[in-house]
Formats: sequence, C-alpha cells, structure tokens
Amino acid sequence: MARYGMVMDMRLCVGCQACMAACSMENQTPYWNGKFRTHVEDIEHGLYPNVHRELLPRLCMHCDNTPCLSACPSGATYRTEEGIIRINYDRCMGCYACSIACPYDARYPYDREDVKTAAELYDDDLSHRVPHVDKCSFCEHRVLEGLTPGCAGTCPTNARVFGDLDDPESEVHKLSKTGKAKPLRPELGTSPKVFYIPS
Repeated sequence: MARYGMVMDMRLCVGCQACMAACSMENQTPYWNGKFRTHVEDIEHGLYPNVHRELLPRLCMHCDNTPCLSACPSGATYRTEEGIIRINYDRCMGCYACSIACPYDARYPYDREDVKTAAELYDDDLSHRVPHVDKCSFCEHRVLEGLTPGCAGTCPTNARVFGDLDDPESEVHKLSKTGKAKPLRPELGTSPKVFYIPS
C-alpha cells in the first residue's frame, strides 16, 4: 500500500501561485473569499540592509500523528489506507474543533455563502453541496487515477514533488531521505508527510 507524501523544494519556489490557481480549479476552493487549500506565504527576514525573502508553500501535512483527527467529535475527519487525511462533508458539523487542533492552520470553513456561490459557478459539477470544514486532500481523486495533485502537476519549477514515500524508486522517497528535507516544525511531533528543503 502506498504512503503518499510531498517534498517542497523551497530553493525552486518562485511564488508564482500557479499551485493555488490549479488547486482552486481542481477542488472548487472558495477563492472568491480568499480561502485556499494551498497557498504560498511570502515572508521577509532580517532588517535593512540584510533582508531576504522566504517563499513558504503551505497545505495540509497529512500527519501520521493527527491532532485534527483526534479532535473531530463526529468522525468526519478520517484517514484513508494510503494515509491521506480526508473529510466526510456530510458528517461534518462545522464545530471547527479540527481547525483549532491543527497546528498548521490548514483548514478553513466552507460556509453557506461559499456553497451558494459555488453552486452558481459550478452548477451540475458542484462538489461542495453542504457547509463543512475543508482542507487539502492531496487531490485523492487524481491520485487514484495515477495523476499527481493539481498543485504539484502545475508547478513550473517542480518545487512540489509528490509520490509514495515508501517506494525506494520514487523521487519523493529519495528527496525525503537525503537529510535535506525536514518537516515543518518537527517539535510538534505530528509526523507530517510533507517535507521542506530550505532555500
């Protein structure tokens, strides 16, 4: 069984936000309200004249030790056999316990107004029919068809590498084992499956 993960090579990210656009189109995220499953933070470090920028791609970390799953009282948050953390929209009560528990700020409300706007935009292709808390799903629907997530597939610099972390032949496995790729905030102990190579 595959164990999916992603490596973000921050040396290659140019902050073009193609990942955000692709994700929004693929997953009908409510971009009209500034809500995204993935985004790129533009962070400045230092003081003039010693200033530098850091572009930090963010999304759900699909942790093995999952605070959001433990916090969900309705069972709406669950883990697939491949380790992808998903949400059953029909079971989600919108209590936001998962959002509060997530130390990566990776979840957001898909509220009634978002559902209404999405229905106007997507009509019969609508995938978000009820209010719920939403997050990255690694585009599981694409992965099951042998494709990469929308964000990784559209990245022009290949800064996002997706695949099976347990497959020794996969690029994501090789990158995750170089010692350069590290989890974001390892002190949290969440065992994330998204790793970062610093710029």
